[in-house]
Formats: sequence, C-alpha cells, structure tokens
Amino acid sequence: MTYDIRLKRIYGEVEAEDGARILVDRLWPRGKRRESLCLSDWYRDASPSPALRRAWHQQEISRAVFVRRYCWELDDAPEVLVPLLRHARRGRLTLLSAARDLEASHLPVLREALLDALAAEDAADRDGPASPPCYAGDKGGC
Repeated sequence: MTYDIRLKRIYGEVEAEDGARILVDRLWPRGKRRESLCLSDWYRDASPSPALRRAWHQQEISRAVFVRRYCWELDDAPEVLVPLLRHARRGRLTLLSAARDLEASHLPVLREALLDALAAEDAADRDGPASPPCYAGDKGGC
C-alpha cells in the first residue's frame, strides 16, 4: 500500500487537501496563533530531542551525524511514531515545521521512518495469519 506523507512549512497556506496537519516541532512557531493553523495536532514527541536540536542548530554536528542520532532516537522509542502512523493510515498526512529549509530539517528523516514503519507493519500483516484457527467443530470443543 502507498501512503501520502507530505512536508510543509507551518507558515504556508492551509489547503483543503492537506489532510491531517501535524506540527512536529518541539517549539511553537513564532507569531502564529493556534486557531489560524488548522492543526490536527501538535506532536512534539516525534521531533528531535532538545540536546540534538540545539547541537544541530549551533552547527556543532554535521547533517550526517544529526540524521544518524535522530534515527537512533526514533529507534529507541518506536512508540512515538504510533499516533503519526494512525493518521497516515487514514489518508494524507502533512507534517508541519517552522524550518526555512524543509529538506534540511528533521522532516524528511521522520517521513522515511514513518514509511519504513508502515511497510514493516504491512509486511507483518501479510505474512502472519489473520486470526488463530478455531477448533470449535472438533469433538473436544473449546
């Protein structure tokens, strides 16, 4: 199955085809009122930790190190992806950030982690039985 996960700046126009609009920044965007954003949710838990975010913004680490550490954070706490996975399964999911350059932000890494988790869940559903067998018709009964 294919999933539609889009990336967008929080300062961009709200569009009807955005689907679920989830802000995934740890900090609230400057100058924006909650009512004007048409958010489905503000989900900080899926954003990089404060220490990692600070190191990246202060240019103490390279992009490659940032991506690796952020992936480790997501791997260490896979439950943080669950709410986002639910939204992605319902239809289009738009991940929002205040970052000026979305491709250099954490959003592409988060989108890939979500797509990988969705693919893993889909594969597990295909490979396993739909339900345990029922032996109610046997003489032994349940």
